[in-house]
Amino acid sequence: MYPLHRGRRLRVNESIRSLVRETSLSPADFMFPMFIAEGENVKVEIPSMPGIFRRSIDLTVEEVKELFALGIRAVNIYVKVNDNLKDNTGKEAWNPNGLMQQAIKAIKTACPEMIVMPDVALDPYSMYGHDGIIKNGDVANDETVEALVKMAVSHAQAGADFVAPSDMMDGRVLRLREGLDAAGFHNVGIMSYSAKYASAFYGPFRDALDSAPKEADIEVPKDKKTYQMDYANRIEAIKEAVMDVEEGADMVMVKPGIAYLDIVREVKNAVNVPVTVFHVSGEYAMIKAASERGWLDHDKIMMEQLMCIKRAGASLISTYFAKEAAILLNHK
Repeated sequence: MYPLHRGRRLRVNESIRSLVRETSLSPADFMFPMFIAEGENVKVEIPSMPGIFRRSIDLTVEEVKELFALGIRAVNIYVKVNDNLKDNTGKEAWNPNGLMQQAIKAIKTACPEMIVMPDVALDPYSMYGHDGIIKNGDVANDETVEALVKMAVSHAQAGADFVAPSDMMDGRVLRLREGLDAAGFHNVGIMSYSAKYASAFYGPFRDALDSAPKEADIEVPKDKKTYQMDYANRIEAIKEAVMDVEEGADMVMVKPGIAYLDIVREVKNAVNVPVTVFHVSGEYAMIKAASERGWLDHDKIMMEQLMCIKRAGASLISTYFAKEAAILLNHK
């Protein structure tokens, strides 16, 4: 009680503030999302995500080596699939010689200690831009899950450390665990996108992969709201995360990040596994755009947001700022 207790005594200078700081960040807290393209020596900047590129496998490997040298220990990888390989089955997703499978092998060969978590969802492979197989005007849950199991096993065969299902189909974590175990991959983990909301923050990501829902000559959902979660809901996120843990998830994810920190804390309190948070493309693009106009201090707002995500309960942050933040932290 004032004047016996003065909170400002613990804020007098940076040395004192650092002594009592409750949350800290290190490069090992970050996972870097990477976009992979066909070809060699390909590096194409994504217009809505300044500083983020689609890279061919050879240049991806070089970037992974740089990330590892900075202290980053995980990458979450996505592929830009050629249109002629897309259909309504997603069969290219489990092609043993597919772009994703080649990328996993190349990364693990060049940097064996880097943890590779490939995305498991059909939208990059779908001619309709949806996360699953379209049937009778909707995404067919169980048929899609069967395809996801094939996809995840192919990732494990290529050398993935974790698979990262981002599809939000019901029951897929259990089926993935069963499928991986049956194929002998007991030590390949599952990082489940448990609370993935139907968010407008994903726009730049869909530009990067051309994975937005498309008009079609058959009836298809116009958006992803029949499987991704309603952003008005809180209890549903806890339920989904708990169910995924019960089905065998080794980590759970909340996506997006900053606008959903209440959900991060709720999920952290409800589960006994690490919680990953995806600081998504729209959140990245907003900081980049505002800082380019001089409206925000780029590095300060970047670090503040990452610290707040960690403070809310994240064990791991998937963020497009991973490399920039790691460089700053290493030079402090």
